[in-house]
Order: sequence, then C-alpha cells, then structure tokens
Amino acid sequence: MGLLAMWVLGAVVWHSVHRTLPHAVTMGEVGFTALAANAVVFGLLWTSRRGDSNMRSAWLCSRNDVIGNLAVLFAAGGVFGTGTGWPDVIVAAIMAALGVQGAIQVIRHALEELHAPRLLT
Repeated sequence: MGLLAMWVLGAVVWHSVHRTLPHAVTMGEVGFTALAANAVVFGLLWTSRRGDSNMRSAWLCSRNDVIGNLAVLFAAGGVFGTGTGWPDVIVAAIMAALGVQGAIQVIRHALEELHAPRLLT
C-alpha cells in the first residue's frame, strides 16, 4: 500500500510537469465500474475491519478503493468541466496521502501484534 502510494506521488509529479490531460469520459466509466465492484468488497469486509493486521489491511485497501473511485468520478467531472488535468492531479495526490496513512496504520497494528504478550496454549 505504501509503495503504491509512492508510485502515485511520482506519477502526480510527472503528470504535473508534463501537463497531461486525462480523458474525462474514460475516467468516469472506469471510476463507476470500479466503484460498483469495490463497494461490494467493502461491504463483505465490513465485519473484519477491526481484525488482525492482515484483515485490517484488506479492509483499509477496500475503503481506500471506494473513496478513490468516488474521487475519480469527482475528478472526471472536474477535468471535463475545466478542460485541465489539475482535478486529476489533486485527486491523485489525496489518494496517495490516503495510501501512506493506511500503510502507516497497518504497520503500527502489525508491530503491536508482534510485541503483544503471547499465551502458551
């Protein structure tokens, strides 16, 4: 999750420097389709959101995907309305920040699990 966030940050910088313009209609179509799929997964993982670090990671990724899909739809509208790539760049930067935040949460939770006292059974 953290590596993906870093890759997205690199892409944000590259697209900002090169002033690329994404295709708003394609963004909207892909964003809507992905939102439908990720919303189902999010619902299935809802009860596992407070599980061990693996389940928490899966739930956080699913949550971030749903938020990201909604943001992509917002960015597609912004790109279409403004004719610039800035809405896409802004949304990508926000999504990268969410990815970094999620990675930090999972790492902290995993470290807590590693350092928790274990009972012999």
